[in-house]
Amino acid sequence: MIRVLLCDDHAVVRAGLTALLGSAPEIEIVAEAATGEEALAAAAHHHPDVVLMDLQLGPGIDGVETTRRLTAAPGAPRVLVLTTYDTDADISRAIDAGATGYLLKAERPEELFTAITAAAQGRSTMSPPIASRVMARIRTPPPTLTPRELDILGRLAQGLGNREIAQQLFISQATVKTHLGRVYAKLGVDTRAAAVAIAKEERLLR
Repeated sequence: MIRVLLCDDHAVVRAGLTALLGSAPEIEIVAEAATGEEALAAAAHHHPDVVLMDLQLGPGIDGVETTRRLTAAPGAPRVLVLTTYDTDADISRAIDAGATGYLLKAERPEELFTAITAAAQGRSTMSPPIASRVMARIRTPPPTLTPRELDILGRLAQGLGNREIAQQLFISQATVKTHLGRVYAKLGVDTRAAAVAIAKEERLLR
């Protein structure tokens, strides 16, 4: 019997997963959690074999940080990410945090059953689109940013807005936006947070 802990901030999703996984005789749902903090407490109490982890959990620590803390604990469970988020930054952060597998919620039930079994055995499973992106990143050299792009990205990482960056560099906000657009394109992201996350992972920032 594989003991599973569900961590998702949507009650409807948890109810659906409980009903779905309840049809698998080899899987037992031992607890549910709506936040990262609840997941940590439930894992310590119930000692699951596998934690199904969403990445975005609302207030409190997110799924990545929860995964990092779960996998660092003695007798750590395997963490299988089950989410709708598939950006390079999300994938990299989850894997670096110790996730055993990464599945999208659009997967068929049979794929989820297989992934849970594989995770319990310590084997990695990824949705095909995720596996393709991981392989592409392995084969692709790190992005090359210009000195100006790195400068702007570094200020972005400090929490500065476009206006503040423009004032510090004595350029227009439109120019800052243009540079950021090129940075996003090179890093394969579409948000500031994702750009900073990728830059840190690729050690582009000093």
